[in-house]
Amino acid sequence: KGAQRRDRPQTKNQRIMSIATMAAQGSATSNLKSSQLAAITSMLALSADTNGGGSGSDPNPYSSYDKPGGVNSTNSNNNSNPWKILIYDKHTRAIISPLLSVSQLRSRGVTLHLLLHSDREPIPDVPAVYFVQPTQENLSAIARDCSRHLYQRAHLHFSTRMERPVMEEFARLVVNTGGLDNIASVHDQFVEFACLEERLFTLNVPQSYVLYNNPGATEVDMESAMNGIAGGLFSVVATLGSVPVIRCARGGAPEMVARKLNRLIAEHPTLIRSKDGHRSHHQSHHRPVLVIMDRNMDLITPVQHASTYQALIDDVLEHKANRVEFNVKPEDTDDTNNRRRGRAPPVVRKKFDIDPDVDPFYSQHKFNPFPEAIESNGAELQDVTAKEQQIRSKTGGGGKDDDLAATGGVGADSSELATAVESLPILLERKKKLEVHTSILQAAMNEVAARDVPQFYELEISLATGTYKNDSAKAKNDVVELVCDSTKGNVNDKVRLVIVYALSSGVGSSTDIDEVAHAMRESLETMGSTVDGAAPPAMDGAPGGPTHGTLTKDDRARLDVGLHAIDYLKKLRSMNMIATSDVMQTEVSGGGGGAAGGDMLSAFMARATNQATGLLAKANEKLGTMLGKIHKYRATMVVENICEMRPNTEDDEYLYLDPRVKGDVDVATTLRNATRAPVREAIAFMIGGGCYGEYQNLQMVADERRNVTYGCTEIVDPCMFLNHLAKLA
Repeated sequence: KGAQRRDRPQTKNQRIMSIATMAAQGSATSNLKSSQLAAITSMLALSADTNGGGSGSDPNPYSSYDKPGGVNSTNSNNNSNPWKILIYDKHTRAIISPLLSVSQLRSRGVTLHLLLHSDREPIPDVPAVYFVQPTQENLSAIARDCSRHLYQRAHLHFSTRMERPVMEEFARLVVNTGGLDNIASVHDQFVEFACLEERLFTLNVPQSYVLYNNPGATEVDMESAMNGIAGGLFSVVATLGSVPVIRCARGGAPEMVARKLNRLIAEHPTLIRSKDGHRSHHQSHHRPVLVIMDRNMDLITPVQHASTYQALIDDVLEHKANRVEFNVKPEDTDDTNNRRRGRAPPVVRKKFDIDPDVDPFYSQHKFNPFPEAIESNGAELQDVTAKEQQIRSKTGGGGKDDDLAATGGVGADSSELATAVESLPILLERKKKLEVHTSILQAAMNEVAARDVPQFYELEISLATGTYKNDSAKAKNDVVELVCDSTKGNVNDKVRLVIVYALSSGVGSSTDIDEVAHAMRESLETMGSTVDGAAPPAMDGAPGGPTHGTLTKDDRARLDVGLHAIDYLKKLRSMNMIATSDVMQTEVSGGGGGAAGGDMLSAFMARATNQATGLLAKANEKLGTMLGKIHKYRATMVVENICEMRPNTEDDEYLYLDPRVKGDVDVATTLRNATRAPVREAIAFMIGGGCYGEYQNLQMVADERRNVTYGCTEIVDPCMFLNHLAKLA
């Protein structure tokens, strides 16, 4: 409670979108990431106040148990004994890692952090904090630890609610094994989600699209999956501490999850009393709106190519939980020497952790078109380098005459010199971060240029926005021409284009889709691909290299997966189980079309001549088509219609569930003519997997009055989603 929230810097790219400050005054909810961090920090402090995610002011008697002689009697607090051991499982490790680095854990007294299911030595003089899921396997491992007295005391924190039968079984197990005296406290934390950014979270449900679309799934499997998703969303609500209005599509997974979540919130009075009950009248009046959607309403977005910095990183590089990894080839001289010796050139594996909420450059430019991110990086790096040289010259880096001129002679102001020296470490740190982004931009640019990503992006956008509606023959010819060009795109690029073609409205019949897929397959099997399809790059650094006239084993496997995915989508389309209407809407011109686009590209080219690396010049040559119009994705249109309360849209069609009101509310007949409070906080949640492109697009609904948080069952990159589709074929 009382955790500070940071404002998201406003982007300077007014052409693309107007993303204003993400933390407007009077917002109905606090920042999700800061609230979760407060809960984890309270947990690590061995604090007894762990009410529903640490957001409330009163202890929750239903979610915490402190044994007499526990925290206080053992003096295990930050002042007297700050050192502790953190034990987690793989799931909770994914929750903590985006929030706290190793050094930040150490500053909170965590000297050692270990996986629960690993070989651990006894450390009887130090208390341990267990942060795990309440699974049978985990509880058995904890009981063994307590019976062996591995640590001084065990403070048990579960990421989600432990049901009473499970708790009773665990209690019997602990008593029977003689480990009861070792347990100091037990808490349900309600943090069953990973918060990657201030406005981005995931439940980390693996293969969630397969899970609820699998025709072989039993009723028990489906019920368990929906309960898990509802429980994860309940953790989000509990952590924020504000009861939302729930909107969802009728039928299917969204309604199942919405009704379960509605019941969970209604049956948890402590959440409502201790949190909303302490809010001001203004804050409680503006309640958040949670919109639950189904991935099947838009299958194009997860597979299409991206044009913005963050989304492209996730597409063309290895990117997970804010960590970026890629291979870097050696310098030309080393490469030549290795080839002369008959050895493959070594490849350097680079890893960078980038926090979008802390890194100034990433925070400001992650939603910008890729060429603009490159330009901004070059300009900022040049500015920082110039300031560094200026400071060094003042402190003796230049010649004598230069020093006298720079410092104003012998009588120079010493305070100015001291200020310059003090600012140098800050400047060098900023330069270091910019150089990290230079490396990432270069790696992404190499992939984009080698695969001609802009051509695929441009054609996919045209298909999805209905540009070819009146000329299906041209749509088919353009797609066939690109997928049969062995010099452009890897196997996955071409499969993704065919999928967008298959899902676009009015551009191709089932026969046309078959013919396009057959042409792609025949081209790849006869001519191969001159583009290396190994994405992400191999960990061992072995060069894949281009292939000519044949497919590598990995590429053939990717082609088989892609064809299975296409077959599955054709089946859904024939059964009318997915929408093939336009899933994108062209909003406003971004200056990239027509003459305006040419002027902008020319301006980029003029500035590129001053770039020593030539990266921007290369970007302008390859990425001109990425400077186009804004396109609203389907999820963005749905959330906007609901937030703006537009009649004859999803605002009338979607279910309206209020945990404070019994039964459903019919918006069209009951609320349409009533005065409703404006939506200040929207939470868009996608069942079946989400992506960074969708997250970025939803920020178009955000402004200085409204925040938009995006969540999903899991974040998938395009290749991962292709695999999920193929498994259902």
